[in-house]
Amino acid sequence: MSHRQIMEALSGLLLGLFAAILSSTIVTNALPTIIGDLGGGQSAYTWVVAAALLAMTASVPLWGKMADLVSKKTLVQTSLGIYIVGSIVAGLSQNPAMLISARVIQGLGAGGLSALVQVILAAMISPRERGRYSGYTGATFAVATVGGPLLGGVITDTSWLGWRYCLFVGIPFALIALVLLQKTLHLPVVKRQVKVDWLGAFFITAAACLLLLWVTFADDKYDWVSWQSGVMVGGTIVLTLLFLLTETKASEPIIPLRLFRNRTISLASLASMFVGVGMYAGTVFFSQYFQLARDKSPTMSGVMTIPMIGGLFLSSMVSGQVITRTGRWKAWLVAGGASLTAGLALLGGMRYDTPYWELSIYMALLGIGVGMMMQNLVLSTQNQVAPRDLGVASSVVSFFRSLGGAVGVGVLGSVMSTRITHYAKDTITALDPQSQAAAAKAVGGSALPDMDALPGPIRTWLEGAYGHGIGDVFLFSAPAAFIAFLVVIFIKEVPLRTTGALAQAAEQEGLAVADAAAVAGAPVPVEPVSDADVEGAPTGSAAPVPDPVPAAAFAGAPAAHAPATEGTARLAAVAAPAAASATVTAHGAGVPVRGQVRGAESAPVAQAAVTLISLTGSQLGRSVARADGSYAVSAPGAGSYVLIASADGYQPQASTIVVNGEPVDYDILLSGTSGLGGTVRATESGQPVKDAMVIVTDVRGDLLATGTTGEQGEFAFAELVPGTVTLAVNAAGFRPRALPVEVGGTGVTRIEVDLDSGARLLGVVRAPHGPLADARVTLVDAAGNVVATATTGADGAYAFGDLDGGEYTVIATGYPPAATALTVTGQGVDGHDIELAHPDE
Repeated sequence: MSHRQIMEALSGLLLGLFAAILSSTIVTNALPTIIGDLGGGQSAYTWVVAAALLAMTASVPLWGKMADLVSKKTLVQTSLGIYIVGSIVAGLSQNPAMLISARVIQGLGAGGLSALVQVILAAMISPRERGRYSGYTGATFAVATVGGPLLGGVITDTSWLGWRYCLFVGIPFALIALVLLQKTLHLPVVKRQVKVDWLGAFFITAAACLLLLWVTFADDKYDWVSWQSGVMVGGTIVLTLLFLLTETKASEPIIPLRLFRNRTISLASLASMFVGVGMYAGTVFFSQYFQLARDKSPTMSGVMTIPMIGGLFLSSMVSGQVITRTGRWKAWLVAGGASLTAGLALLGGMRYDTPYWELSIYMALLGIGVGMMMQNLVLSTQNQVAPRDLGVASSVVSFFRSLGGAVGVGVLGSVMSTRITHYAKDTITALDPQSQAAAAKAVGGSALPDMDALPGPIRTWLEGAYGHGIGDVFLFSAPAAFIAFLVVIFIKEVPLRTTGALAQAAEQEGLAVADAAAVAGAPVPVEPVSDADVEGAPTGSAAPVPDPVPAAAFAGAPAAHAPATEGTARLAAVAAPAAASATVTAHGAGVPVRGQVRGAESAPVAQAAVTLISLTGSQLGRSVARADGSYAVSAPGAGSYVLIASADGYQPQASTIVVNGEPVDYDILLSGTSGLGGTVRATESGQPVKDAMVIVTDVRGDLLATGTTGEQGEFAFAELVPGTVTLAVNAAGFRPRALPVEVGGTGVTRIEVDLDSGARLLGVVRAPHGPLADARVTLVDAAGNVVATATTGADGAYAFGDLDGGEYTVIATGYPPAATALTVTGQGVDGHDIELAHPDE
């Protein structure tokens, strides 16, 4: 998809996501007022937040699995509809129970939006480019997070509006998102038999709900160590085991357990769970801190959290842009984990009178950590799976993040109540006897205290208790962030793919078609081949493949010098026979498909060859781009097709397009191929090394290019795919060398390779009767280390290669051992014959 098409589709998605996030953040500063008006206490305060998180957590895996089976567009519109219904009911709530029930409905809709936005992004955009668009997602999250509390505070403080409009305000955004999605989001509908694992969905939902109920009621309705806790924890374990048993037998499991054989997915899910604790702690408990510990209005409570949101906004945008340019993402996760841990640990020391400038720094560190980790953990997971598992893999990470947040809010809410009560009792003796009775009454009830109604000394005393107690909440969150930091250190960084999920799926169909064509001699329709579940980039089917054919061979452009990718080569094998005999037409009968072919900085690519093929491998049309990059081909009718573009000096591009009976405008963006060149020199003399063998392999060890150096030791390879490669150099008289090289996205990457001189030691072991076979020869360096061993052949000869210059000892056995010291010059061949004999001979 072109950038314009992606942004059009993103407009509705991001607006829907904005509405969902707004529904949770807009009530944070209004909650003390809402709970006070509805007659609830601290338990109701926690439950209004936890109920939405519980519903979102429990429903995310189901939304993700459904996205792999049915229309993603229909699902995201359904989730918006559920969200709208929940918002209406929440705004009309008359008591805490009704509000909590409405928040459950809102959570179901928000769970669909949070899971499906990531799934649809991954379907449209390659992992390498997704960092750029994930930045937009992070920015939306930041704007909704910072705008929500501010807007909620203003609405709550406005007498003619009231807090109910906080729950209604997201509805217009959701309605607009529905209209935009209908007009702009066009994805191929997966035509598969829908077979949802309802039993697995029930068990995982029940297990998550029971766990969250336990942590919410513990230390409130019953003790942490009690028979109720034992029953609920035991029930959670039993339900989890039943879920695991169900998933091993289900044909379409909600969460395929095979995904967790991939180390990256397992570690990313674990890290995401602990990140959720810190993320939701910051968004939920700051409102109580600023309003109850610092006596700020709801509006000012939102203003004072801007440093945290600013850090989240900047870190998500910057990390996304840099990841897109470099393809490297692990360093951002590690840095984010360190920043999140530091921010929470420092916030653990805050009190009611902590200077605001200190809090601003700590909140910024918290936001920076969340911004770096939240989206990039999803990105690292999506990069590991086949297109058919994209939805469920994305939802797994979101599920564990929401689970961590929900459990964290429940546990930390209980911790906060206990610590506030503890500090209040410890400091109540500082009040005069007359004030102590009023102070005890202020904290004795279940309702939240009205600070403005309290006398000055009592309010200061209670603000101190709230400040210290909420500080402990962040202190107890810091170990969870530290665990997330340790976990991401062990995540293996795998280069990001350069194709989106839809393009990968189309390529798989093309690979299957090409395999069948290679065997049968003609294109035949086949079912798509799924990728193997392995760590790193998935591989396609293992069917025999003909020798690679450059894409230019069937697109009309000159053949490339570097080998084409396997997928491009197979598509080329299908389309090449048809291209040889087909009549090239720019426009014919059928549905027009037109657009422009552009390269770097949107410059038109003239003479680019554009070929339209069916999913069965038949060529349907071909065009050559004009001077302004424009092209036009014709599709025979409605359906899905593959559009292939290639040009000299650019990487071939294969894209899936959907024709609905109306003309399709589709711009094609070609990435320039990269080059790798350099010089091989001798380390000691600095002279160029001629005729050295230079080999380039990818991260999987597949050969990309080979060549030999020229008179000046130079070598050059054109049209390599950007990313990390291994460069190996070998030359006579030198020690081999291999080193990693990062090939840039454009231009030629240059590298100088220095080779150390290598010597060979040759000789013959002789006995009195002639050459001695099967003699053992050992080479020991000056430090006494065994460098190498050899056994002589029938002619008594032995040899050692790739040696550094220096002092060695040669030991030969077969007769009584003989040891000889010698000096190897470090270049060329040294000879050393050995005479063995018995002493009496």
